[in-house]
Amino acid sequence: MDCMCGRFAVTTDPAKLAAEIDAVNEVPASPPPADDQPSDDREPRTLGTNYNVAPTSTILTVVERHSHDDPHDDPRLRVRAMRWGLVPSWAKEVGKGPLLFNARAETAAEKSSFRSSVKSRRCLVPMDGWYEWLTADDGTKTPFFMTAQPRLYVAGLWSVWRDGSAPPLLSCTILTVDAI
Repeated sequence: MDCMCGRFAVTTDPAKLAAEIDAVNEVPASPPPADDQPSDDREPRTLGTNYNVAPTSTILTVVERHSHDDPHDDPRLRVRAMRWGLVPSWAKEVGKGPLLFNARAETAAEKSSFRSSVKSRRCLVPMDGWYEWLTADDGTKTPFFMTAQPRLYVAGLWSVWRDGSAPPLLSCTILTVDAI
């Protein structure tokens, strides 16, 4: 049986998370988009309490990196917003191709989509819990919320995708393993 993450919950404010783990908060504060305005998949949306985080959502991640402004400083923990669904740096467009929201830990280093991220772009994804579904004999699915307190951090990989002069898109995937 393969264990995968398709939905999870998070209630942590980025600034609070950064203070808890002594990290730099790099998540920009922005107003939520108007309901009648289409959203651009490359723009991070406002992060907040979400009990049903789905692939392509903007999520919190924790990375250990140097400052954007000073690549020679010492690396430190940074809280960043990323799109959940890795977009490899070599992809031609966002949204074309498979939705890479999970990567099997056993084979990620062998896959071209994840290979460079395995080497140098690892992250943690904080969550309050995740959902597993029980499928009944009639095919109906019932979600069960699994949690760890006070907070769970799952392993992930991230990437930077660039499209000309537009701001770079940070995206990530969650590493999964066989269920035990």
